[in-house]
Amino acid sequence: MTEADAVISAAPPASRRPRLSLAWVGIVPFVVFALLFLVLPTLQIVTGAFRNTSGGFTLDNIANLFTPSIMAAYWISIRISVASAFLGCLIGFLLAWAMVLGGLPKGVRSPLLTFSGVASNFAGVPLAFAFLATFGRLGLVTLILRDWFGINIYAYGFNILSFGGLTLTYLFFQIPLMILIVTPALDGMRREWREAASILGATGFQYWRMVALPILWPTLLGTFALLFANSFGAVATAYALTGSSLSIVPILLFAQIRGDVLQDPHLGYALAFGMIVITGIANFVYIWLRTRSERWIK
Repeated sequence: MTEADAVISAAPPASRRPRLSLAWVGIVPFVVFALLFLVLPTLQIVTGAFRNTSGGFTLDNIANLFTPSIMAAYWISIRISVASAFLGCLIGFLLAWAMVLGGLPKGVRSPLLTFSGVASNFAGVPLAFAFLATFGRLGLVTLILRDWFGINIYAYGFNILSFGGLTLTYLFFQIPLMILIVTPALDGMRREWREAASILGATGFQYWRMVALPILWPTLLGTFALLFANSFGAVATAYALTGSSLSIVPILLFAQIRGDVLQDPHLGYALAFGMIVITGIANFVYIWLRTRSERWIK
């Protein structure tokens, strides 16, 4: 090898410009959509919550959240969200358990999961109309119970335009969402765990109390947090069903932004900011607990 060849071989290779993969082009629509409908509106809400009508910085909007009427609206929303999340988790878990481990026919699984996928996204005005047509004062179920069985549910205090009625309506999409989330966790329960517990003399109750539930507990708690956030942020169903008869935060927020009498956009921003904080905490708890449950299943 000559000296010239040695110099050429020892020289560092020419730097190459990194090529931009075309695969990144596929996420451009998602990024644009997220910026336009998620990131920018959220920033607008957060900044608007700390501004007054003249555009200056203020904490009055946040302080107004602690007035009795607004605190009562938050408390009702939290109660509805907790009730619908708890009942949705309980009923959804029992249905998923019966489908996966309870010995139901295999043909039930596919229709139930398909229905759950559709029902978990069914909300808004159609859902409110469906429940009014079913459980309203002249609803189908109401008339059947009254005319065939002599049971007037409204005489016993039931009202579809109340706390219990809205909670019942939310269960229509809360239960299917629970089924969709907890089914993979139940599928991940290994048969060897049950067999090992039986060999060691554990009963079925002891297996669920000491083995299964501790493993599923992060999933159950995480799903409860997700269902809470899902219910707390629902506005279209509540407004279409109850109007202004039930003072919950989404309806109060709508009144502050769009109302003619109570119009105060910056107070509406503060209400929305409070909802973002509460739902953000709930979603963070869900993601954290979901990660822990996935470690157990793996």
